[in-house]
Amino acid sequence: MQQNEEPLLEEERESFSERYFGLSTTKFLLASGFVLLVGVYMGFIFFGNNSLSVLLDLEEHQNYLSEDIERLKAENAALQKQYFELKELDADSQ
Repeated sequence: MQQNEEPLLEEERESFSERYFGLSTTKFLLASGFVLLVGVYMGFIFFGNNSLSVLLDLEEHQNYLSEDIERLKAENAALQKQYFELKELDADSQ
């Protein structure tokens, strides 16, 4: 009877990671560390100084500036037209 009890005692000595994840403690810690590092890396990619959000903000700012350039070009053309019209009127009066 004692021979049957020994395997039962060995099964009870399984670690938490072996019991729930089927991995040895070392492999579980390595996998957890890898997942943590990948998570931190993804956080830097999405929210860091060289992140996707910064890229999207810069593209939005570039679009704003392009639209502003087009608006200023149109305003400049209108002002030049007005200037040349006034210059022509001034030349006629002399």
